[in-house]
Amino acid sequence: MASAPAGIVWTKTCQVLKRELGEATFGSWLGQAALRETGDDVCLVAATGVARDWIARHAWRRIGELWAQNDPLGRRLDLKSRMEFDSEGLVAASAALTPVALDVAPATAPEVFEVEAQAAPAAARQARLLGLQDRFSFDTFVAGPSNEFAFAVARRVATWSDGHFNPVMFHGPYGFGKTHLLNALAWEAMRNEPSKRVVYLTAEKFTSTFVRALQDKQTAAFKDELRNADLLLIDDVHFVAGKTSTQEELFHTLIALVEDGRRVVLTADRSPTELSEMEPRLRSHLQAGLVCGIEPADRNLRLGILERKLQTLAQQGKFLPSAKPEVMQFLADRFTDSVRELEGALNTLVARVGGDLARLGLDEAQTILRPHLSVNERKVTVDQIQKAVSEHYGLKQADLISERRARAVARPRQVAMWLAKQITTRSLPDIGRRFGGRDHTTVLHGVRRIEALKAEDPVIARDVDVLLRKLRG
Repeated sequence: MASAPAGIVWTKTCQVLKRELGEATFGSWLGQAALRETGDDVCLVAATGVARDWIARHAWRRIGELWAQNDPLGRRLDLKSRMEFDSEGLVAASAALTPVALDVAPATAPEVFEVEAQAAPAAARQARLLGLQDRFSFDTFVAGPSNEFAFAVARRVATWSDGHFNPVMFHGPYGFGKTHLLNALAWEAMRNEPSKRVVYLTAEKFTSTFVRALQDKQTAAFKDELRNADLLLIDDVHFVAGKTSTQEELFHTLIALVEDGRRVVLTADRSPTELSEMEPRLRSHLQAGLVCGIEPADRNLRLGILERKLQTLAQQGKFLPSAKPEVMQFLADRFTDSVRELEGALNTLVARVGGDLARLGLDEAQTILRPHLSVNERKVTVDQIQKAVSEHYGLKQADLISERRARAVARPRQVAMWLAKQITTRSLPDIGRRFGGRDHTTVLHGVRRIEALKAEDPVIARDVDVLLRKLRG
């Protein structure tokens, strides 16, 4: 039997994992992992302890399956963090690994941080000058699979501990928590080290201030202001792309701070590799630190965000912090493009019914939110749903309307029925007719089955999320 190098086996495994997990998730947790061989032993070395724990919880079983399928020698694959691997002396040249000095504690139990009650007056005054928002703390950030690595890294940076990545860059879609993380990091960093100098500003503010300094011949003062920071936080750095002089100044600021051991954290709507309009030297230095992707929130995380938001609103309005499950599920399933959009929908319901929210039914909630639902709404047909589902599961569209009852067909059929019920105006009998003349009770059973599975089966929940996004454009 021909020997298959472990690197080739791992490459084949990664090709499948990237498709199944998505590029951002794969990049955050597995992109910096390295495969190491010592004799007959093969070990996957995760960049950090938190990355190792995430891989063990969410991907290790699947990795084992793919490894076994692709390795003709049947070698056993082990999993360790870089710190564990190096401490056991299994590798002589540890420099071969991506340099990693951060071993972040899991973010399952975030520390409580009350801003105004605990921050020193000087820090509070500085925060107001910085333009920070006190509602954005680590305590109010809801962590889940799509953002927990970024959350853990932000908490670690805020402790001012040694062995940090520099710079750190968080990237992800608009409205999924990047600004929240940056604000929370600033608050916590000032609380932990009141004597340290924290500077927070948006890239737009960086640009406008720099341009004004040029006009007023005050560039030296501008440079001193930023380069004397112990921690520089810049939000939406993609804004400087295409602005030559601003990029040049940001590049030199970044170099000066990093070389002096000061810390830099930035956010962008894309990863550095996708910032094609950004000057190559600047882009390269952004890639040189730790790049943390934040994916769109999954359904469970959206429900968690709604619950946290509801508790906050209830405290402000002094009403019972509850809503009917079907209303919460509708919001989580319908408002998937942005956390801001999701919270806005809940704000709208609370503004309309206030303390009666707990008694609000699904039909009334949909009526109240209809103007929001109609904005940019794409009309989707049952035929389009069937095509998308069959393509997603590798089936023929004819399979979904056939009599086949094998689970490999029945489950995708139920997913398609659930989607048809959610995003079309078709009645249950009408949907049934479009699925091979099935009875409306069969459709109802399928819809309820998928509704239940979404709460307990992460694969189904992810499939539904992906298909909803695809169909809604």
